[in-house]
Amino acid sequence: MIRAAIQGGTGYTALELLRILLRHPGVEVTAVTSRSETGLVSRVHPSLAGRLNLVFSNPTPDELAGQADVCFCCLPHVASMEAIPSLLAAGLRVIDLSADYRLTDPVVYETWYGHVHTDPTRLGATVYGLPEIYGDRIASQNLIANPGCYTSTSILALAPLLKAGLVRPKGIIIDAKSGVSGAGRSPKVEMLYSECNESFSAYAVGTHRHTPEIEQVLSDVCGEQVDVIFTPHLTPMDRGIFATIYAVPAREVKQAELLETMRQFYAGKPFVHVVEHLPKTKDVSGTNFCHLTARVVKDRVMVLAVLDNLIKGASGVAVQNFNLMYDFDETTGLV
Repeated sequence: MIRAAIQGGTGYTALELLRILLRHPGVEVTAVTSRSETGLVSRVHPSLAGRLNLVFSNPTPDELAGQADVCFCCLPHVASMEAIPSLLAAGLRVIDLSADYRLTDPVVYETWYGHVHTDPTRLGATVYGLPEIYGDRIASQNLIANPGCYTSTSILALAPLLKAGLVRPKGIIIDAKSGVSGAGRSPKVEMLYSECNESFSAYAVGTHRHTPEIEQVLSDVCGEQVDVIFTPHLTPMDRGIFATIYAVPAREVKQAELLETMRQFYAGKPFVHVVEHLPKTKDVSGTNFCHLTARVVKDRVMVLAVLDNLIKGASGVAVQNFNLMYDFDETTGLV
C-alpha cells in the first residue's frame, strides 16, 4: 500500500484527487496539508464526510516524509518551487500540479510568470507528465510536472497530426473554452455568479501562460518549432474544456486519414478516444477521458477536443502518473 499526501488540500484539484485516491486499491491517504485551514478535511470538502477522517496538518518536509511515500503538490506556482526541493531532499516522490516545473527554460518561465525561478536546475530535467506523450519516461522519476488542462487538451489534439506531418507547425489557432472551476477556488470578483452566469468572455488574449507550454511540447513532438495563437474563454459551466483548433494542412488530406492517424497514434492509450461525432463536454464530464475528432473545412484542418479540466486536465492525469511511477495498471482508480 502506497502512502500518499496531498499538499495544499483545500482546492478543487485536491478534492478530485482525494475522491480518486480513496477508491484506489493501492493507496492510503495519510496526510492532507494546509497553511490556512485546520480541523477535519471534510469540513472544507463536505462530500468526503464519512469517507475521510483526516484533519488538515502543516508538517515539515521531514515530518511529511515520515507519513507518506509520495506527495501530490497542489500548491500554486511559485509556492511549489519553494516547497518541492525540500520534499525531494526528505525522500518523497512528488507529482507537482502547478506550472513551476513544466517549462524547460528559466527565462521563459520568468517572462510568462513574472517570477525568477528559484530551482532552475530542475527545469529541462523534469519529465512532463502527459502519459500519452512521455509515458515511457515517467516510471523512474522522483518529480513529475503534471500538465495543465488547456495544454493537455491542445497537445493531445495536435500531437498526432504534427508528428505525421499532416499539418503545418505555423499558423495554428487554438480557440478554447473552460468551465469556471478552471480558475480555482479562491474568490475572485469575475467568478461571482452574477458576473459569469449567462455570459461568455475571452481572457488573457495573447498572454495566457499555457501558450509556451503548448508550443514547447508540440515542438518536441514534431521536431521543429511550433507557433500557436491560443485564446482561452470562460463559459458559465462548472467544469470542462472544449478546444476548437484550426491548422493549415501540409498537403491535401481527407477526414478519414486524419482520424486514422489519430487512432494509430493513440492505440493502446486507454484515456484518449478518437470519435466520429462532434464531441461535447458532457461526454467526458466526471471522467479521465479525452475525446477528439477532426474535420477538413475549406482549406483548413479542424480538430475538436474535450476533457474534464479537473480530472484529465489535472487530478486524473496525476493519478495516471502515480500509477506509472508505482507499477499499477494505468487505469487503476480511474475507470
